Amino acid sequence: MGRVTERRRVVRIRDGAVSLRPDTLVAEEPLEIRLNGKPLAITMRTPGDDFALAAGFLVSEGVLGSHEELANIVYCAGATDDGSNTYNVVDVRLAPGVPVPDITLERNVYTTSSCGLCGKASLDAVRTTARWPVADGPSPVRLTPELLAALPGKLREAQRVFDRTGGLHAAALFSPDGELLDVREDVGRHNAVDKLVGRALQQGLLPLAGAVLLVSGRASFELAQKAVMAGIPVLAAVSAPSSLAVDLAAETGMTLIGFLRGASMNVYAGEERVVTA
Repeated sequence: MGRVTERRRVVRIRDGAVSLRPDTLVAEEPLEIRLNGKPLAITMRTPGDDFALAAGFLVSEGVLGSHEELANIVYCAGATDDGSNTYNVVDVRLAPGVPVPDITLERNVYTTSSCGLCGKASLDAVRTTARWPVADGPSPVRLTPELLAALPGKLREAQRVFDRTGGLHAAALFSPDGELLDVREDVGRHNAVDKLVGRALQQGLLPLAGAVLLVSGRASFELAQKAVMAGIPVLAAVSAPSSLAVDLAAETGMTLIGFLRGASMNVYAGEERVVTA
C-alpha cells in the first residue's frame, strides 16, 4: 500500500547542536477485521500484508485451518465523508460450509495477555481449539545450538523497514536447516506472526510442522498460542518468555527457546529437539 513509513519533522539535538530535519517513522493505523460482513476485531498495525494479517488472525482464533476454507478477502470502504476506501477495513469471507463463530456474543479473547482469564482457562482454550498436534512427523525437527545461534543475525539482515525506522517487531520462519523462508515486520509483534501464518495459509502450507518461528522480542503466551495454532514445533525469541508461554509449550510439546543471543540461549521446553554434544 505504500504506507509502511511516514516522514515527520523533528528537532534533533546532538552534543548540544540543534537542527531541524525529517525523520522516518513506522506507520501505525487501525485495521478492522470483518467476518462475512460482520465486525469481528480491530488491531493497530503497520499497513501492508493486510489480507495475510486477517487470515493469520483467524487461524489463531481457530476459525481457519486451510486455504480451502477461505473464499476471499476484500477491502471495504472506510468511515469517510465521501465513502472512499481507507484500506483500513477488510472483510473475510469463509467458504461455503465452514462454520461461522457466533460473533454476536463477546468474542473469545484468550489471545490477549491482558484478557484476565486464569492460566488454566487460557491453556485449555488453546488445547481444545488447536487443529494439529505440535509433534514431530515423519521428519522430526532437530536443531543444533550453532544453527539456532545463527538465526537472529539472518532475521536482522532481513529487517528492511527496521533499518529505516528502528520501530518495528519482526517474525521469521526458518527451515530446520536454517534457511530463511519468510519474514514479516509490524509495529505489533502479534501482527508480524499473524502475517507469517496468514501467508502460509494462503499458500496452502499449514500446518507448519517443519518450521522454526523466531520473534525479535519476548515470547508471550499470545505468540506461543499463535505458534501452536499454526502447528509450529519450535518458537525462539531473542528476549524472555512469560511463565504462561512456558506452560503452554510444555503442555503442547512445543520447543520454546528464549534469550537467543549469540551462542547463548535458554531452552524452556521441548529440549529434545535441541541436539547438544
